[in-house]
Amino acid sequence: MNASDPALQDEAPLGLYTRGAGQAREWWRVTPSERAHMYRIEHGQGDDGEVDIDTEIDLDNLEAKLLKWRREGFVSEAQRADEARATQAGSTFSAALQRAVEMAREAKAAQARPKTHTPTVRIGPIDLPRGEPNALVPRVNAAYLFTGRGDDIVQDIVENRRVMLIGHTGSGKTSFIEQVAARADYGVLRANMNGQTTIGDFVGFWTVKGGETIWVDGVLPVAMREGHWLVIDELDFAEPSILAVLTAVLEPNGRLLLKERGNEIVEPHPSFRLFATANAAGAMSAYRHLYQGANLLNEAFLDRWRVYLFDYLSLEEETEVLLRTLPALTRPLAHTLAAIAADCRAAFAREDLASTFSTRRLIDWAELMLRTGDVERAAGPAIYAKVSADDAALIRSVIRHHVIFDA
Repeated sequence: MNASDPALQDEAPLGLYTRGAGQAREWWRVTPSERAHMYRIEHGQGDDGEVDIDTEIDLDNLEAKLLKWRREGFVSEAQRADEARATQAGSTFSAALQRAVEMAREAKAAQARPKTHTPTVRIGPIDLPRGEPNALVPRVNAAYLFTGRGDDIVQDIVENRRVMLIGHTGSGKTSFIEQVAARADYGVLRANMNGQTTIGDFVGFWTVKGGETIWVDGVLPVAMREGHWLVIDELDFAEPSILAVLTAVLEPNGRLLLKERGNEIVEPHPSFRLFATANAAGAMSAYRHLYQGANLLNEAFLDRWRVYLFDYLSLEEETEVLLRTLPALTRPLAHTLAAIAADCRAAFAREDLASTFSTRRLIDWAELMLRTGDVERAAGPAIYAKVSADDAALIRSVIRHHVIFDA
């Protein structure tokens, strides 16, 4: 078979392979040889095209050369053309996407524009319609720090999406929802699934009162009827019967069917919002062994939610929260305390600690330090007494490292 035969040329990529530019440009050229099953390779540098290596090799050696050139950064003309086409396609897609985004924003704005004036509150860049003040509205924490991680979630609340926040214990999942509700005047009901809520508590039950059998709504129908926000904490610990009830409610404009009341249908109030938190679902499932008893939530169920990974605040953000909450702290002190919390959380992620370190725990410790003036004395009731002896010893070593290091 002649080397110029197209069938043979298809066995290996021919052409020019280059890296660099100008005088630093280096190239290899692959062409068919006059000898059967052989390839000619030439090498040169710069733009003058002068060849300093000219040899012939077989297909196996050529494949080895191609691999070596790829590792050294040589790119073929065909690859460069593919990259150019991909870049052009990417630019076209990005431009089309931006146009679609603008159109979607305009459509949403027109749809959300009230016929009459509706009071709103601004959370980050999002305007959230206000609710009606009631006894279930959480108390505003003036020191709470809203960061960019919550912008999409607030927009989902405006659009009445079902939102699930996943992350480690103490990362602020529930407090975020409560602080949004506090500023917008929406009542919040919570149902904790970690062995504290039964199907009767959740949906409702019949009971006898004064000799009469009456129905008592559970937390879900109460929230749906009254327009409250319902937070289902630790959903990955929920009973299967509760998950089954939720499935229908999770659908857009989903309704609740109360079979126990003769198939009564509960329509959701326009202000009703449904949230869930979980420690070991979805992207957090790798940590299920750290949360004994957590159930596996399948993808079909998770697909009914907008799921956000809610991590701890950054070092600088938590420093800011400490300064807002306890103005008597100096920035260096607050930064050191936040660094200690960050190191303890890293130890938890490595499974060196059995318990994590919440912002709530950090603030409590800082408050006691300001009262006592003693780091160890304050850490006793705020930290050490809440964990095992082994964990307390490790946390103590982390604290001493930072206090000594910063002294």
